[in-house]
Amino acid sequence: MSRCSICRGASTLVDDLLDDGYRHVTVLDLSGAALAQSRNRLGERGESVCWLVADITHADLAPHSIDLWHDRAVFHFLTTPEDRAAYVRQVLHALKPGGHVIMATFGSNGPLQCSGLPVVRYAPDALHAEFGEPFTLLAHEEQLHHTPFGTDQQFIFCMCRKMLA
Repeated sequence: MSRCSICRGASTLVDDLLDDGYRHVTVLDLSGAALAQSRNRLGERGESVCWLVADITHADLAPHSIDLWHDRAVFHFLTTPEDRAAYVRQVLHALKPGGHVIMATFGSNGPLQCSGLPVVRYAPDALHAEFGEPFTLLAHEEQLHHTPFGTDQQFIFCMCRKMLA
C-alpha cells in the first residue's frame, strides 16, 4: 500500500488509514504526548506506524518516500516566510513525483489566532502559491468547523499533486 505521512499526532486519521489498508503510515508531531495518545489508542495496531516527534521544518525525512502528505491545521501556524519555505522544502524532498498533498488551513475568514497563537489565513490560490509551480492544484473546498466552544472556524482544504519531474 501507499506510504502516507500525517502531520498531527492526536488525530484519528491514522486509525482510518489503517482501517482502509494503509500499512506504511508515518505520524509526525511536535508533541510526544499527542503521539503517545494516538499510539495508546491504537494499541498493537500502532506498532506498525512510524511515530516521529519532530518539528516538520527540520525533520529528517527520506527523499521521495511518501505518496500522500496530509496536514490538517499545522501549516497555518507557520507565520514566517522562512518557516513556510522550510515546510515546502520538506514536502518537495519527501513526496514522490506524482504524489499528493492534502492541506487544511484556516480560510480567509477564519480566526486570527488559535490557542492564543497567531495564524496565517488562506484562500485556495494563496495556499497553492505557497507551494508553487512544482504542484498542481487539483481541488479545494471550504468547510465550517464547529468547535467544542460553540464557535465556527472557516477551513479550506486543498489537494495538490507534485509534478512528475
